[in-house]
Amino acid sequence: MDTKLIKKIGRYALGGFLITAGIGHLTFARKEFKAQVPEWVPLEKDDTILYSGIAEIALGTALIGASEKQQEIVGKVAGSFFAAVFPGNIAQYKDRKDGFGLDTDNKRLLRLFFQPVLIAWALSSTKTDK
Repeated sequence: MDTKLIKKIGRYALGGFLITAGIGHLTFARKEFKAQVPEWVPLEKDDTILYSGIAEIALGTALIGASEKQQEIVGKVAGSFFAAVFPGNIAQYKDRKDGFGLDTDNKRLLRLFFQPVLIAWALSSTKTDK
């Protein structure tokens, strides 16, 4: 399988993941996502969940629909988004908040190691070959 096809599959998969997560923010998983909003965020938790869900749907759509010329910048924006929400994962671990089956310190700690994978996935699936 060639690299271009692998990247496309990766981009579409990540885009689908983001769209699904975004829909979850707006509907069936609102309560679970609230566990990841740190207390220091200056917005209402529900507003934070709403805005981040909209952002995820937009990013997922952009990853899937971006032209070849736009893919790398969209990947950088998605990677930056994953970095920006990482403090929520840290707060969930630090504050011992359950959510998405992360009901032990070990599970919450393990979750922290997944965020760099998402960042790398966003960047590698959109990097243009020069």
